[in-house]
Amino acid sequence: MKRRQFIQSTALASSATMFMSLGACATPTEKGLDNIGIQLFSLPKMLEQDLAGSLAMLHQMGYKEIEIYGPYPFSSYAAQERWKQITPSLGFNGSGFFGKTAKEFKALLDEYRLKATSGHIDIVTLETNMSQVGEAVRTLGMECLGMSAIPDELRQTLDDYKRMADRFNKIGENAKKEGFKFLYHNHGYGLHEMEGQIPLNLLLENTDPDLVVFEMDIYWTTAGGMDPVELLKSNPGRYIALHLKDMKEITHFKGDGGTADQWIDLWPLMTTVGNGAMDIPAIVHQAQQSGVKHFFVEQDLVDNPRLALKKSIDYLRTM
Repeated sequence: MKRRQFIQSTALASSATMFMSLGACATPTEKGLDNIGIQLFSLPKMLEQDLAGSLAMLHQMGYKEIEIYGPYPFSSYAAQERWKQITPSLGFNGSGFFGKTAKEFKALLDEYRLKATSGHIDIVTLETNMSQVGEAVRTLGMECLGMSAIPDELRQTLDDYKRMADRFNKIGENAKKEGFKFLYHNHGYGLHEMEGQIPLNLLLENTDPDLVVFEMDIYWTTAGGMDPVELLKSNPGRYIALHLKDMKEITHFKGDGGTADQWIDLWPLMTTVGNGAMDIPAIVHQAQQSGVKHFFVEQDLVDNPRLALKKSIDYLRTM
């Protein structure tokens, strides 16, 4: 497979989960990161080939938390079919609990002292099968679960985002009844003005903080032209988690970040935490002040997880 085709497939797979240098002016962190997590989409091939061995490796590196990605056995038909369409070009099809039941997966995580605190799932499953979602969340002891992205057809206009805010609140209300927080992870869109308003701000302003929490991907936020530090500072208490990765040089989308081709163009700039141009210490410092609880390293489908994920956690523990 040609490199661009591979990058396109990985970009599509990342979106399918909707249904995924310490500078001179760097600010020291308020305190060390004790419970650094990992989004499992960083090493799916390793997990599929040797689940226990991969989890043991993450434990040995020092990771304490994991964030899982769908689809799951109880996921919607649409999510399952979308996954089947994408995975042949990726060379793996593992997701969710990687062939285990939720109970078996939890036992394996316990064996390697890892805790599943968060996860991504599609909106259809959240709206149509919340009882099974809640059962799995309780089995794993998760704190939050939510959407990694908004499907393209549901975010074409500002009114679409207004309707999405209402749906978020309803999902969040049902999630609260099941004992977990509903989470929305931003991708590269919704960060540019649309019809006089920035969609992400609309979602933040029109969702109930008691029902909806947010997860910031600092890479795509930067690519979309927003400053992660300022966004965190302006919204204390709304962000519960961060996705941490780095950018070789600060670069913005050519457009509004709403299409896969724009993500593909920026994919080669993704690198290990601390190996790029983003001010990671300043972002983490502000995140701690703004109430962020979970910090997940995520380097989507990185070529050498054993090396890259070790570099990222080593940097975060010593910066």
